[in-house]
Amino acid sequence: MRIVAYLYQDLTWETKLEPTIWGWEVDRVYQDLDWRRSQLTALLADCQTEIPDYLLVIRLEDLGESLSQVTENLVQLEGLDICIVAIEQDYQSPNFKPGLATLDQKSADSSQLLVLLEAIQAEQRSRRIRHGHAQNRIKRRPPPGKAPYGYKRGKDRYVIDRTVSPVVKDFFEHFLLYGSLRGSVRHIAKKHGKKISVSTGRRWLTNPVYRGDLTYQNQQVVMDTHTPLLSREEGAQVDRLLRRNRSMTPRAASAPRSLSGIVFCATCQSPMTISRVMPRGKGKEYLYLRPTKCPEKPRCQAISYDKILQKTIQSICEELPQAVAGVNQPILNQFKQGVDTEISAKQAILSQLPALVETKVLDQSTADLRAYNVQTEIAELKSRLAQLPPVNLKEIAQTVSIDQFWMDLSESERRFYFREFIRQVDLIRDGKDCDIKLNFMF
Repeated sequence: MRIVAYLYQDLTWETKLEPTIWGWEVDRVYQDLDWRRSQLTALLADCQTEIPDYLLVIRLEDLGESLSQVTENLVQLEGLDICIVAIEQDYQSPNFKPGLATLDQKSADSSQLLVLLEAIQAEQRSRRIRHGHAQNRIKRRPPPGKAPYGYKRGKDRYVIDRTVSPVVKDFFEHFLLYGSLRGSVRHIAKKHGKKISVSTGRRWLTNPVYRGDLTYQNQQVVMDTHTPLLSREEGAQVDRLLRRNRSMTPRAASAPRSLSGIVFCATCQSPMTISRVMPRGKGKEYLYLRPTKCPEKPRCQAISYDKILQKTIQSICEELPQAVAGVNQPILNQFKQGVDTEISAKQAILSQLPALVETKVLDQSTADLRAYNVQTEIAELKSRLAQLPPVNLKEIAQTVSIDQFWMDLSESERRFYFREFIRQVDLIRDGKDCDIKLNFMF
């Protein structure tokens, strides 16, 4: 018994399958990876000289580019008494043993084939649509649908919509300055009259389109496809702030006080919240830090907010340069150099593709697909670089290790810098006195 298989895939949107997927012992696999289908032609020719017993396919629509072509090839192959088995459609040629088939069985088989032909027509239409979307991805064109807020559709890319892009830019600038998502949402509602939900604001902050990149349904990202509204450095800073805010409650993340969400009691491990007290008849407001979930009896006492703020500023000025010096900079630089080398190698591949097309080593469609895959790999490598600490970390540490720098900032600005450097502030109680311990982000 001789068994052959035919495998067709469109690599513009499908992942390449191995020829060993059948679960049968196959004598030969004919595999096509583009629309020219040279292996299908070879299969039809070979079947005229050496007829196999079985032909395996994934689905019947693999046998042609159109319904008429599929039907013609199906009739030709089954006319040679070849049993065609479609493993994903539960189909087997009804005329493999025609002498044993009753009229009722033949009628049922014809009905089944009619249903399959309708499914084939729908699937081939779906394939053409997916192929068209894949071609747009390969050519770095925007996905179908409405352009994101702040952009409009150009001929083959997004272009900045000058009428509404200032709203998006102002939103980003406010978030980078204050690190508060909810505050930025309120800011553009008040200043520009643009009301969006917090979830929409979060999508703006994480959407690659505002950084000049395109992301598609398969989650692959292609970089530098259009003019960005957010620079790479600003995008990396946004990502760090969002990661930091994820460890806090939404209310603490957007609270105006600089120590909100980062202070914990070392005795009871409870997060500390900020309480305001204004005695009657006095215009002065007093701020206190108190534990929210203290299991101790008696409960850990509240402590002056200003006292802990001064201790935090003093400690960060003393300890930050030492903490930065402890970062293993040589290993960090070595990692960055390794990633930069990989990026350079892939960019060299991109530069060689036009010459390979010109010398006809590659056709244009294959070169476009290769360029698209290499560009997505470069985007992934650059994303890994963006997550690393800034290269000039030591210079930044020297700048912010001056008392006056912190004193000149507003509470919201201090909150931004605290969250950039400090993971947690632990309150260590000693009777009525209290000390602090800083846990840095690096």
